[in-house]
Amino acid sequence: MKKYFHIFKGKDAKVLLENFVSLSALQLVGMLLPLITLPYLLRVLGFSNYGIVILAASLVAYFQSITDYSFKITATRDVAVFRNSPEKLNIIYSKVLMVKGMFLILSFLILTAIVLLYPPFYEERTVFFLTMPLLLGYGLFPEWFFQGIEEMKYISILNISIKLFFTICVFIFITKKEDYWMYPLLQSAGFIGAGLVGQFILVKKYGLKFRWLRFKMIKNTVRDNFPIFINQFLPNLYNNTNTLLLGIFTTTYLVGIYDALKKIIDICVALLNIVSRVFFPFLNRKKDAFSKYRDMMLVLGICLSIFPVLAHQIIFWYLDLDYEKSLLILTLLSLSLIGYTAYDIFGLNYFIVRRKDKLVMKNTVISSFIGLVLAFPLVYFFNIIGAA
Repeated sequence: MKKYFHIFKGKDAKVLLENFVSLSALQLVGMLLPLITLPYLLRVLGFSNYGIVILAASLVAYFQSITDYSFKITATRDVAVFRNSPEKLNIIYSKVLMVKGMFLILSFLILTAIVLLYPPFYEERTVFFLTMPLLLGYGLFPEWFFQGIEEMKYISILNISIKLFFTICVFIFITKKEDYWMYPLLQSAGFIGAGLVGQFILVKKYGLKFRWLRFKMIKNTVRDNFPIFINQFLPNLYNNTNTLLLGIFTTTYLVGIYDALKKIIDICVALLNIVSRVFFPFLNRKKDAFSKYRDMMLVLGICLSIFPVLAHQIIFWYLDLDYEKSLLILTLLSLSLIGYTAYDIFGLNYFIVRRKDKLVMKNTVISSFIGLVLAFPLVYFFNIIGAA
């Protein structure tokens, strides 16, 4: 420990520790709450109805990256650099709101057209339309600002509030199979509420003020963010395509099984993401600390990739899952954690920190294109195994 962490001393060590505790301790509760509701939802709604909800969420998830437009990285990076300049922060805040608002309107229009024109989606239009407001909640939530100023306790507290609200409401309002439409309604309400509270904190506590910016500045922001947007959007594209294709080529029952197992992997991803996000602002300020961060993340990523496979019997019992190929699916999904770790280390916290955005975009475009092309034959011929 001394060998790897002697570089983090004094004020930096205190800030990193505080942020890690804020994100890990509170977010651990936030990750456990969905695990409490998941078995209940699977038993009450059934894998098929749960699969419909997940199918709608996977479609909307495409547009989550569009409305965010990579501000989770670029705006965080800018706030970390200009955190002591109120004038600069106001400009960053205004750019984020204007660009997000523009893409939010565009996303709603496209989503509405898709749902109305594609008959299988139109049949479940209530679920799809109730899932769409999630985008508004994501757009309002100022995670980029709290991460940039390294005050991540706000991210955790608001996330906990969303999930606590959702958990309580699930047990109160979802009591029979036909209540599956309530799931997206409750999720959307929680995220919109958290987004509004986050905006209130920015205005009242940090004194941020929105101002209308010139079109040229907005145009330049869209252009400058494009490489990282592509870098964030393409992996999201083929990851969601797996779920979407599974729903189109097979059944919502398999979608439900796939998502239930993937949620276990998502918990491990969230743990990796906590460490990555804690160090991102720090590595923007102190690039020489990268080698220590790299070694720590590699060990953590390998350990997390092994854990779900070792604990598979407990996981299957908890989810009440007896599908014969569950262990193979879980093993394949666990392998993705190694790749996720490598991206966090080198893509996000090395090249993007050093503003090599186009290099990361190039590599992401190539690998994502391969993943997207492979998704169609793999899911078509091997269904849920192909998706994994």
